[in-house]
Amino acid sequence: MALANMQDAGRWALLRGRTEEGNGKVPAESLEHVARTLLRRYGVVGWRLLEREADWLPPWRDLLRVYHRLEARGEIRGGRFVAGVSGEQFALPEAVGLLREVRKRPLDGSLVSLAACDPLNLLGTLLAGAKVPAVAGNRLLLRDGVPVATLVAGKVNLLQDADPATANEWRAALIRQPAATPVGQQSRRARMPL
Repeated sequence: MALANMQDAGRWALLRGRTEEGNGKVPAESLEHVARTLLRRYGVVGWRLLEREADWLPPWRDLLRVYHRLEARGEIRGGRFVAGVSGEQFALPEAVGLLREVRKRPLDGSLVSLAACDPLNLLGTLLAGAKVPAVAGNRLLLRDGVPVATLVAGKVNLLQDADPATANEWRAALIRQPAATPVGQQSRRARMPL
């Protein structure tokens, strides 16, 4: 079964390549462009997020100056937004509100399946666990924001213990199949005459 499609591509934003001035420094407008693009991609940025990014990006110390300047202008917020992540963090104002909403929201067991190529695949960097290679077809499944399963090279790996029904639901979510309908319950559509 082929899993490579647009859902496997993840979400990305175009960044202009690193162009250096004659003195070896990245121009200020390029630095600010990269800094703002990273903020739009993640909502909250810290030095640990750059581990998954391209090697040609400016170093954190250069981006840090840009973030301090944007914070001084009141365009972004600085502080500690994500627990367990060391170092300074910077966030878009709207991201701070969304983080507060998520923290207050009751756990409902909602599942989110991400392409391993997606920038939000933070397993092995910010989230505990082995990294899922950012290769088309590999996926990560989160339940209430916590990694519960991965699909790597066509093999499903459960990261948490689960009963057989839950494990099947996770497998189906990873390979994007509808969950099996319990015996005796048909979907409304299946019962409707044509």
